[in-house]
Amino acid sequence: MKIPEGTLVVVADGGGARVFRNVGDERTPALKQEALLELVNMNDDGPAGTMPAESSGMQIDEATFAKQLAQGLNDGALKNSYRHLVLMADPQTLGRIRPLLHSETGERLLAEVAKTFTNAPLEDIERALA
Repeated sequence: MKIPEGTLVVVADGGGARVFRNVGDERTPALKQEALLELVNMNDDGPAGTMPAESSGMQIDEATFAKQLAQGLNDGALKNSYRHLVLMADPQTLGRIRPLLHSETGERLLAEVAKTFTNAPLEDIERALA
């Protein structure tokens, strides 16, 4: 996959996300971390849509974080903060984020990688993109 210079690469799971920018070229990605995101204001916010009554507190927190992450990506797309986006997340988190993405965000999405890389070394993430 080709990842243009400046592409936003978000590596997430249900509890947090690492946000990188590709400072390399298309064929040889080199990521620089820009942010580390975590769930904020979980008592003031909640998950998007409805959750089954038997959902655990952790499941609700993960769904809430996915919603907050999607909102941040949508905001960035609408403000032209990035031109290209790659989402790397476990399948469950991707499934929670995907329906919340604005069409503008979707147009910038180059690829989705359904695998957990949040605790992976930077070299492993870059290798997965190459």
